[in-house]
Amino acid sequence: MPRLPRLKRPTKKGAVTVVVMTFAAGLIATMALPAYAFGGGGSFDQGVATSGPLSGAQTLQVPADASAALAVSRDNYTAPTTEQLAASREAAAAAVAATEAANNAAAAAATAAASGATANSAFTVNPPSGSYSGAAIIAFAQQFVGVVPYGSGASPDTSFGCDGLTQYVFGAFGIYLPRTVSNQAAMGIPISPADAQAGDLMIYPIGHVGIYDGAGGMIDSPDWGRYVEHRPVWGSYYFVRIVA
Repeated sequence: MPRLPRLKRPTKKGAVTVVVMTFAAGLIATMALPAYAFGGGGSFDQGVATSGPLSGAQTLQVPADASAALAVSRDNYTAPTTEQLAASREAAAAAVAATEAANNAAAAAATAAASGATANSAFTVNPPSGSYSGAAIIAFAQQFVGVVPYGSGASPDTSFGCDGLTQYVFGAFGIYLPRTVSNQAAMGIPISPADAQAGDLMIYPIGHVGIYDGAGGMIDSPDWGRYVEHRPVWGSYYFVRIVA
């Protein structure tokens, strides 16, 4: 019987060599996989490696019954017509013109009052005396000072507005004066301060009236919470004489 050759025992150095070769073979195989894939040898889409453009467009499928949800709702607003726009412009222009006219009239009245005349008339030269005694007017009005309160009335039994006091006082002498300051001013003639006498009216453009006492004072019903007063003249005013 032939004798079998004796096998050599593996040495430590040989085992290490085997391990290194095995690792190298695995590394080469791993690196070959991406090249294999991009080369088209696998099951990847070959279109990936082509030079054609890539598109990011998407397609949205909308159900046919979704159109109702996309309907645009409308309110009842309608655009104005050309006539309506023109009317609005005309109304705005009229309002601006009225405001400017009122401002101009107020400025003119204030200027005239500061110079001692009304806006529509100059002083009367050598004005006639009234048909009443100015001293008697002042004496009659004096009895209401500190007694009758300010209000909207024209009687000492209730209250005196500024025009209510003058109406009542002059009425006692047979001279009728209407209510409101402007109406009473229109009943007389404007006079210069140099010609002013006791019993003349003092007209304030702000809408106030008093009775001049002939000595730098006036009797008037001033304001809410106060009574008829005899006090020094104040502010901007002009004189009006009642000659009826």
